[in-house]
Amino acid sequence: MNKKTVFISILFLLAGAAILALTACDDLSGIFLPESNSISEQVVRIHIRANSNDADDQAVKLAVRDEITAYLTGRLEGCADKTDALKVLEGEEENLRQIAQNTLYRNGYDYNVRVSLSYEHFPERTYDGYVFPEGEYDALMILLGEGTGDNWWCVAFPPLCFVPDGNGEKITYKSWVAEKLAELFG
Repeated sequence: MNKKTVFISILFLLAGAAILALTACDDLSGIFLPESNSISEQVVRIHIRANSNDADDQAVKLAVRDEITAYLTGRLEGCADKTDALKVLEGEEENLRQIAQNTLYRNGYDYNVRVSLSYEHFPERTYDGYVFPEGEYDALMILLGEGTGDNWWCVAFPPLCFVPDGNGEKITYKSWVAEKLAELFG
């Protein structure tokens, strides 16, 4: 046998072994990729949707965001997992509606606020460098007025809401957020 024949034979053997190994596995997604829904099973998103895309409606949405995230920071502090967070959020729905409504009134807006916990489908999004895959997520939804404008979103649990301070810097509400992100994203 010459070198060329030996080389071709080895290539065929390697290709055959690779095909056998691949067909022996029923589901290869778990080998190469993390479970697509593992992140969604561990987080609760928050979405605040503005009345419209008018600049004033978008600005007041951010005022509502600031009040809501400041309030939720203390309420979600002791939550050990998503189940705890959902229980807390469920008990706070009316308080959150009042906070948002009062913020609108203080800023000269009289449209209503709707707050609900729901299971929503969201497209893939990146938040501060972390990818949240497309899928179904538990979400705290806060709709201002018609709720047809762009929304602001973050992760309510584990607390990942970054809100700019007066200098335009990002601040986080929890020191253990980095640890949780490392758990979620490896």
